[in-house]
Amino acid sequence: MKEYKVVHLKLGWKNRLQALEEILNQYAREGWIVKEMGHSWTSAILERDKNR
Repeated sequence: MKEYKVVHLKLGWKNRLQALEEILNQYAREGWIVKEMGHSWTSAILERDKNR
């Protein structure tokens, strides 16, 4: 079974790519996989196995 999470990304104006990378890497360490990115990188839908 899968579980999903929607996160709103607060990247600021400086170093947006670096901030995005850090946020996604943190979620990846928790087992989340990006399924879809929202318009202008303001949100992301994440997925992981529920029984991990």
